[in-house]
Amino acid sequence: MFNFDDANKKSKEAVDTALRTYSETARGFQAIATEAAEYSKKSFQDAVTHFETLAGAKSFEAAFELQTSYVKSAYESFVSETTKLGEMYADLAKSAYKPYEAPIAAAAAAVAKSPKSPQPATPAAA
Repeated sequence: MFNFDDANKKSKEAVDTALRTYSETARGFQAIATEAAEYSKKSFQDAVTHFETLAGAKSFEAAFELQTSYVKSAYESFVSETTKLGEMYADLAKSAYKPYEAPIAAAAAAVAKSPKSPQPATPAAA
């Protein structure tokens, strides 16, 4: 028989879990946005500083060396930042999934325990 108290309790737990997950997800996206904005500011400031330095270069060789070192450092910074953002996204996905691990595992176990319905016989090939 259907028990309304149990259904009410389960639905309240589901809503609470969803609200917690949404809150954690919002915080995670906010942290990612903050990190991306800080990187953009730093990258822009580094570019401005580089072009000011480049404008003062006395020879083509000096300008080439400055450009080479800038491109190398900019690339390393970009790779480092994208790695960091990738880890932040992975952590966000793990934290969003965590509240649902136990209910999904319980549902999978219940399905595995349920008796399998017989498969209809396939007609013989004529």
